[in-house]
Amino acid sequence: MLSTLTLLQFRSHRRAEIRADGRPVAIFGPNGAGKTSVLEAISLLSPGRGLRRAAAAELIRRQEEVGWKIRADINGHEVETHALPGSAREVRIDGKPAPQVALGTVAKVLWLVPSMDRLWIEGAEGRRRFLDRMTLSFVPGHAEAALDYDKAMRERNRLLKDQVQDRAWYDVLEARMAMAGGRIRAARALAVARIAAAQAGAATAFPAADLAVTGEGPEDLAAALAAGRRRDMAAGRTLEGPHRADLEAIYAEKSTPAAQCSTGEQKALLISLLLANARAVAAPVLLLDEVAAHLDSTRRAALYDEICGLSAHVWMTGTEAALFDHLGPRAQYLEVTETAGLSSLREAAP
Repeated sequence: MLSTLTLLQFRSHRRAEIRADGRPVAIFGPNGAGKTSVLEAISLLSPGRGLRRAAAAELIRRQEEVGWKIRADINGHEVETHALPGSAREVRIDGKPAPQVALGTVAKVLWLVPSMDRLWIEGAEGRRRFLDRMTLSFVPGHAEAALDYDKAMRERNRLLKDQVQDRAWYDVLEARMAMAGGRIRAARALAVARIAAAQAGAATAFPAADLAVTGEGPEDLAAALAAGRRRDMAAGRTLEGPHRADLEAIYAEKSTPAAQCSTGEQKALLISLLLANARAVAAPVLLLDEVAAHLDSTRRAALYDEICGLSAHVWMTGTEAALFDHLGPRAQYLEVTETAGLSSLREAAP
């Protein structure tokens, strides 16, 4: 559970303090007031660049530009992350400096934002990020494996671009990529299996999806990379491995690929997968940005009923309080307003 959250000079918030009581949190207010920024701050309590994938410099409140800070009490830990102008983001857990990847051991943070509505019909990169976010919730070490793989691959790509011929350099890097790649592959397979188990027999109003990971390359990745050096050198980059993976989804009841489903069905599949993910891990934090806007009242009510039955701590945004009427007193309500570029937040009645 996320019990307290403090934002300092973050986006349009000069200072905001939230005390949560464990119920779903419904944040409402006009577009541009700073609702999504609250969710973005929470997403930065996990490894990576958050739900907007913003650089640290982009998060600074422009009026003063003194740097930003997020503090939170989450799952019994005190977490702080901050960045000064011109500096990289830093993390402290229980008062001690920590690498970003350590955040994955403190909290499982999952999210669904409007930009993901086109996940099934756009490029594979977004689906890989979605897959790896799910995977991280099951295997905290997945972030470290991905970093190890990416670092070795960048070094290999540099050799390829420079037309370096020394086999010994490639052998070392390809062995590192194969080791990290094996961990990535195993973690992703575990995540897909856990999601499938969480969907099986679940009482839900949302459609189940059959998932498969494709394009990760052969199991003997080191041998494949060695055999493909000439081809990769011509391309100037590594052409196979876990960084080329894709996540495929089938609307199970209709046996239809997600990419061929209607917009509403694609959204329902995403919600279903996120709910399954939340059921499959212990006490996650679930961020749903504008999730109710494109659901009819029946499906919206079903979503809220399912949310209230989860062990997750759910944070949602919407433009008006009426979108959350079905929740009634089951939720905690926060209203966000903006005046002259400054966001303010207050607790509101249901």
